[in-house]
Amino acid sequence: MDVKQVGVIGAGQMGNGIAHVMALSGFHVVLNDISQQSLDNALSLIEKNLVRQASRGKISDDEVTAAMGRISTTLSLADVGKTDLVIEAATERETVKQAIFEDLLPHLQPHTILTSNTSSISITRLASRTDRPERFMGFHFMNPVPVMQLVELIRGIATDEDTFKTCQAVVEKLGKTSASAEDFPAFIVNRILMPMINEAVYTLYEGVGSVRSIDESMKLGANHPMGPLELADFIGLDTCLAIMNVLHDGLADTKYRPCPLLTKYVEAGWLGRKTQRGFYDYRGDEPIPTR
Repeated sequence: MDVKQVGVIGAGQMGNGIAHVMALSGFHVVLNDISQQSLDNALSLIEKNLVRQASRGKISDDEVTAAMGRISTTLSLADVGKTDLVIEAATERETVKQAIFEDLLPHLQPHTILTSNTSSISITRLASRTDRPERFMGFHFMNPVPVMQLVELIRGIATDEDTFKTCQAVVEKLGKTSASAEDFPAFIVNRILMPMINEAVYTLYEGVGSVRSIDESMKLGANHPMGPLELADFIGLDTCLAIMNVLHDGLADTKYRPCPLLTKYVEAGWLGRKTQRGFYDYRGDEPIPTR
């Protein structure tokens, strides 16, 4: 199928990034959220990021104007249903995602492909609650979307080959690389990444190292561009905890048990950069470790 219009549900950090790259690659985007303020903020951020790309010579001013012209916003899921491909990028809670798909179903065209940007939730289970499990799959972008080159494509047990090939072609048009993953908890990237972050939190919890020494050790000793605790703050500690719980519940292996300290930070509302405090305090000029 030739995809021309893409619906993106959720105008947050991931949704606005997905809308950005889709519009820049020539797709017409219908961006949806439950909040007009969120939609307005997303448009402003997309334009700001496009202008930054232009200032660095990566794209032209004309491309900025054209991309912004391809994005429309709506508070109505009915408008999203008219698109060829829907990418759900709402909060990482299964009940929320199921409710969105349930409300969307009456408005879909027969050929519309449904996808979720979930980082860990079962694609097969999400698909089973829709009328088109064969045209449903995981479409997992990495954060930040305009910068990261990988997209995980996750087939549910019922996903057909045409759906996979169509989504693969969309990724190619974006100039990104797709990795095919099977539908098991957390897929590939987070199956490997989150236990590493969780182990870094255990290393902190058990007093083996401080926040700064752990991050410096991994940056300078393993050549990681960002330390694991710094990365956790960037991702969001609530998201890290949610994915660890999915791994622990889905695989029933104690090695995926979330560190109690990670749980404690989330309970405190210290979720990382988005709340100005996590393993670092971001309220001053320079991030300061909180432990």
